[in-house]
Amino acid sequence: MCPGSVEAAAAAGAPGEGKSVCVMDAAGPLGHALVDRLLRRGYTVHAATYGEEEDDAGEEEAALVEHLARTGGEAHAHRLKVFRADPFDYHAIADAVRGCAGVFCMFKTPDDQAHCDEVTVETEVRAAHNVLEACAQTDAMERVVFTSSVTAVVWGSDAKDEDRLVADEKCWSDLAFCRKFKVCHVPLASDDTIKSLQFAHTVDAFTPAGSVVDSLDRRPELTFSLALLQLWHALAKTLSEKTAWALAMDRGVDMVAINAGLPTAPGLTAAHPYLKGAPDMYDAGVLVTVDVDFLADAHVAAYESPTAYGRYLCFDNAVCRPEDAVKLGQMLSPSAPCSPPSDELKVIPQRIQNKKINKLMLEFASGVYGELD
Repeated sequence: MCPGSVEAAAAAGAPGEGKSVCVMDAAGPLGHALVDRLLRRGYTVHAATYGEEEDDAGEEEAALVEHLARTGGEAHAHRLKVFRADPFDYHAIADAVRGCAGVFCMFKTPDDQAHCDEVTVETEVRAAHNVLEACAQTDAMERVVFTSSVTAVVWGSDAKDEDRLVADEKCWSDLAFCRKFKVCHVPLASDDTIKSLQFAHTVDAFTPAGSVVDSLDRRPELTFSLALLQLWHALAKTLSEKTAWALAMDRGVDMVAINAGLPTAPGLTAAHPYLKGAPDMYDAGVLVTVDVDFLADAHVAAYESPTAYGRYLCFDNAVCRPEDAVKLGQMLSPSAPCSPPSDELKVIPQRIQNKKINKLMLEFASGVYGELD
């Protein structure tokens, strides 16, 4: 148990005793980790899932219970209440939020790029709208922690400009850019980036099987010069976060946003929609990842720290060196043969900063334990 972890903080007391909070959507690694931490800290947790069918909701509930059993959190399961919600059903969302002092609003993006499209964008925006509206109508509500993404920060026409400013919490992805450049040419300069990232020696790992790119001639001069750069993930995260902020300010809801890097957890593959345009993010110095446990801790800190405000870029690893790229590639495709990074791949200056989240985490730990060494 590390001194700054929320598990250690929970051992010092039960900050959530007597309070109810809602995690929506509680499916997936982040939802599971967050529910586990909140239960350990004494909260009654309303875990809402967005299963499209009854069977889906049942499977997600079973997966959550299995996770709690595996981590020892089942001892607190008597404070767990499971709800089934629907992004388009305001009343179901309001039922899950009712009586809660806090809401952790996240949307589990499809794990496969092939399933991330206009519908995903519409669904995330509607979910953000309905959740924030429900929170505004809940008298006991103290704070909403909204999970967004680094992809809502880094994409724009200057994404690969070496003179661009370092990305921070004031930056937003350009919606026109995300819409206009869904199909683009990936510069040949990114060839070595793609290779060193170990996703594949073709564009397969960046595009789903059967897509337009999948049907392209596999000649070497085409392999990396043409690719689909569908920025649906960036578009969905940017629009949903902007929607949430607009409602929060209009309705007077205290909201904090966590703009997460690529969450790393078992089951992550190169097909994740966050990785669309990964070579460009690498070249721009903004390809970052975050361990899902650190991300869950950051959510708790953002909720409980009275000084938390605004947006927080949240990552604990920047992929800026050839060896970093190889390590990420091995994580995404552990069964793929390992090859050394290209000699021509450059070390890229990191052009994104996470000082604000690090300061919050330090202050959060200090508030529990006094001054840290």
